[in-house]
Amino acid sequence: MSTRARILEVAARLVAESPNGDVSTRAVCDAAQVGAPALYRYFGDKEGLLSAVVDHGFDRYLETKRQRAPQDDPIEDLRKGWDSHVEFALDNPNLYRLMYSPAMRTPPAAALESHEILTRDLRRAAADGKLRLAPEAAAQVVMSANVGVALMLVARPSTFTDRDTSRRVRDSVHATVFTPEVMADSAARAATRTQLPTAAAQLNVLLGRSAESGLSTAEVALMTEWLRRLSTTAENDG
Repeated sequence: MSTRARILEVAARLVAESPNGDVSTRAVCDAAQVGAPALYRYFGDKEGLLSAVVDHGFDRYLETKRQRAPQDDPIEDLRKGWDSHVEFALDNPNLYRLMYSPAMRTPPAAALESHEILTRDLRRAAADGKLRLAPEAAAQVVMSANVGVALMLVARPSTFTDRDTSRRVRDSVHATVFTPEVMADSAARAATRTQLPTAAAQLNVLLGRSAESGLSTAEVALMTEWLRRLSTTAENDG
């Protein structure tokens, strides 16, 4: 393994193990058993090193997208692309936070490639007459929402406990960029799945407002939990 590759592997490991994703160049040099001049010769500075770490980590994720054979339906590719983006963030929280950190003054090449892959799929949707915005404008809308959801799930896990939030935001954003016909098809498929969670959510609110439900405190607490689960998970059973 070359010196550069060793420094990169060590830095990637330290980033993953760090409580907040930050590492010092001294810690990297010590762990890689190299002097600071070697690190700066290969990466320029700490930002250059961290940018290389991000590209190194995201390259494995992007490789699956590069090799993916496009499906006949670009809409399905875009849905799967959103989901895989969020899944990668959850599996690699420190790396993901680092990729979109304001401290990274120059966007890593991986971020730019990810955006281009998204734009390419949106161009396919536009060619099929399924896009209501220019592909470049739609890419900015979709990517900003996708990254925002992923960052909230990664950075605020105690608040954003329901991972299905990502799917709900995805569908809302897609309703903005796709034509009504595309979303009508999706809505028709989802109609029966949403009846139970809608009713459960409504009943849960009414139960909380009622002072005379006829249930004990323990029964209300149990019913509230059951209704909460139904309102957030039942729509995925179809």
